[in-house]
Amino acid sequence: MHMADGFISPAAGCTMWAASAAMTMLCARKVRQEKEMRLVPLMGVLGAFIFACQMLNFTIPGTGSSGHLGGGLILAILLGPYAGFLVMAAILAVQALFFADGGLLALGCNIFNMGFFSCLVAYPFIYRPLAGKHPGTGRITLSSVTAAVIGLQMGAFAVVLETTASGISALPFAQFVELMLPIHLAIGAVEGLATAAVVIFISKAQPSLLRPADLETGTAKKASWTVLGIFAVAALLCGAALSWFASTYPDGLEWSVAGVTGSEEARLAEPSPLHQSLETVQAATAIMPDYAFPAGDGANTAETESASSIVNPETSMAGVLGSAIIAALIFAAGFLFGRKPHSRCPR
Repeated sequence: MHMADGFISPAAGCTMWAASAAMTMLCARKVRQEKEMRLVPLMGVLGAFIFACQMLNFTIPGTGSSGHLGGGLILAILLGPYAGFLVMAAILAVQALFFADGGLLALGCNIFNMGFFSCLVAYPFIYRPLAGKHPGTGRITLSSVTAAVIGLQMGAFAVVLETTASGISALPFAQFVELMLPIHLAIGAVEGLATAAVVIFISKAQPSLLRPADLETGTAKKASWTVLGIFAVAALLCGAALSWFASTYPDGLEWSVAGVTGSEEARLAEPSPLHQSLETVQAATAIMPDYAFPAGDGANTAETESASSIVNPETSMAGVLGSAIIAALIFAAGFLFGRKPHSRCPR
C-alpha cells in the first residue's frame, strides 16, 4: 500500500506530512519520557525483520493480485504503540529514499496509513481489549486477525480519501472503494495470521516481551539474545533468499487502480513543480530503485535471470542492505536520544 507521488496533490501531501511529523514527534517524546531505551536493540532488529518481510509479496488466489505484510501490528504488540510507530516511520522513509518504494511527497500519507492506524488505533483499541491480560493461542489469533483486518481497512479507506482529496479524477470514489476494501480484507486476514504466529512464538520464547495490559504502569522488558538472534536471522533469510519467491502480481493498491483505470499507475493531470523537484531528489537518493541495481551500473538483470530462474542477487542485496540500514538508523537514533545531557559542574 505504498502510494506514489502521482496519487497525491501538493496540498494533500503536505497536510499528511504535517500530520505524520506531529505523530512522530509525539511518539518520540513518549518513548523518551517512558525511558524505554532498553527497547532499542529489539526496535532495530524488528525494523530489519519487517523491512525484509515487506519484500515477500504473497499471491491472493483468484484475483491476480498480491499483498505483503505491513508489520505495524507486530511492532506495536512487541514494542508498544509509540515505539512501533517510530520503527514503521523509519522503514517507510528508508524505502522511499533508498529504494524509491513509495513517493517522497506521499511519504506522510504512507506513514499515516500504515503506521497510525495499525500502531495507534488497531493495537490499543482492538487488539489489547480482545487479547486481554493473559491471552491464549486462540485469543491471540482472533485478536491479531481482527485488529489486522480493521487496521488495514482503515488504511485502505484513507488511501481512497487522500486520492479523492487530491483530485485524481481517474479514480472515482465509489469504484475505488469497491476494489480497495475487499482486496485489503483478504490481505489483512493473511497479515493477521502472520502476526498471530509471531506473537505466539514470543509467548513461548519470552512472554515478558508481550506488552502489559496497562501501558502506563507496565515496564518494557529487554529482549533476550536468543530472541534478537532469531529475528536477525529471520530478517537475513527473508531478505536474502525468500524474497526470490515473492509474487510478481501487482499489489492490492496497483490492482485496484488497474481495475478502475486499466493502468497500475495513477497520475495528476499536471504534475506540480513540487512533484518534479521531489522526483529529482528521489532519483538522486535511491541507490537501488525498485530493489534493483540502477541501469548502467554493470548489473545485467536479463543475464542474471537467464543464469537462474530463481536466484536474484539484486533482490538479495536490496534485502540485506535495507535491513542493515534500518537497524543502523534505529541504533544510532536510540544512542542519540538515550544520551543524558551533561550537567554543568558547580563552581
